[in-house]
Amino acid sequence: MTTSEFPLIVTLADAAHGRTIAVEADADAREAIARRLGLVALNRFSLSAEVRVVAGGIAAKGEVSADVVQACAATDLPVPATLAEAFDLRFLRDVDAPASEDDEIEIGSEDLDLLPLDGDRIDLGEAAVQTLSLALDPFPRHPDATRILAEKGVLSEEAAGPFAALAKLRGKPDA
Repeated sequence: MTTSEFPLIVTLADAAHGRTIAVEADADAREAIARRLGLVALNRFSLSAEVRVVAGGIAAKGEVSADVVQACAATDLPVPATLAEAFDLRFLRDVDAPASEDDEIEIGSEDLDLLPLDGDRIDLGEAAVQTLSLALDPFPRHPDATRILAEKGVLSEEAAGPFAALAKLRGKPDA
C-alpha cells in the first residue's frame, strides 16, 4: 500500500459491524494534498462515510467536501471553489483478476467504482484524495479572465477563429 498524504486505514474487522467515519484533514495534510493536486490552496478537506463489509471486501459510501483554490487556466489568478462530491466505492479482493489476452472485457457503470482490497485493509483517506482530484475543475477560469486577456491584446476564440476573418471580408466592397 502506498503512503498517502491523508492516510485513513480501515480493516475488514473495523467494518465488520458497520462504522461511521467523519474526519477533517489537518493543515499539514491539506498542504501535502494541495501540492500533489497542483492546487494554490486547500483550505478545508473533510470526509464522511459509512463503511461496511460486503461479499469479497469493504463498501464505503459517503462524501468528500473541500474548499479549494485553483489557478485560472488563462491568467493564473486564484479561483476559489467549494466542492462536495459523493462516492460509493467497493474495495474487493477479485478486482485485479487477470484475464487472458483473448478475453474481451466489458466494463459497466457498476464496475467503475471498484477498487482492489489490499489484504484485509483499505486506505479510505487515499480514496478520498482521489475522489477530490476527480471533482476538480480541469480548466478553472477566473471571472475576470476574458476582460484581463482582452486588455492584454489576447483575442477571444470568436475574434481569432476562421469565421472572424470571413466576417471582416463581408464588410469590404469587391475590388
